[in-house]
Amino acid sequence: MRIVFIGPPGAGKGTQSVRVAKSLGVTHLSTGDVLRKSRSDGEDVGLAAAKYLDSGQLVPDDLVLQLVSERLQDDDCVAGYLFDGFPRTRAQAVSLDALLADRGTPLTAAIEFVVPRDELLRRLSKRGRADDVEETIRERLRGYEELTTPLSDYYQQRGVLGRIDAVGAEDEVFARVNESIKAIVAQHRTGAVSG
Repeated sequence: MRIVFIGPPGAGKGTQSVRVAKSLGVTHLSTGDVLRKSRSDGEDVGLAAAKYLDSGQLVPDDLVLQLVSERLQDDDCVAGYLFDGFPRTRAQAVSLDALLADRGTPLTAAIEFVVPRDELLRRLSKRGRADDVEETIRERLRGYEELTTPLSDYYQQRGVLGRIDAVGAEDEVFARVNESIKAIVAQHRTGAVSG
């Protein structure tokens, strides 16, 4: 199983990704964690990416993909993995698909966490982080929508997108995610969806 979680900040991807990865017996991959490990290990790609982060810039796609490519070669990724927070753009999704195709291990599913904007604002403001004042939150959500709506459309066209209602108790959302993954896998097995 190779799975991607997409959704806005505050949708609950981080909470669910750890739980779902454990239940499926796959590795949870957060690009932030991958980058931090590469940096602390003194790897060239991690150090190069860190320069962008330290100056408050986005890490260029080619560096992110190099980090991801190297991480996927680790033994714990053989049985599968779940990406939390990557890809963030359509260009990253296309590049990830090309990377996975080269390895003969296509993406199994992309799960989009759908949460109404009012609920996201409520959740993010409750976190109480200094950067989570309302205008900052609104700007983050606008940025997310601009970058990630094309990502959702891309996975829809590829026949691997499942959308879940991410509002509710943690157990309810967990059950929805698992059902969505099972449905996508079943569709591919029966040939109902071309990928």
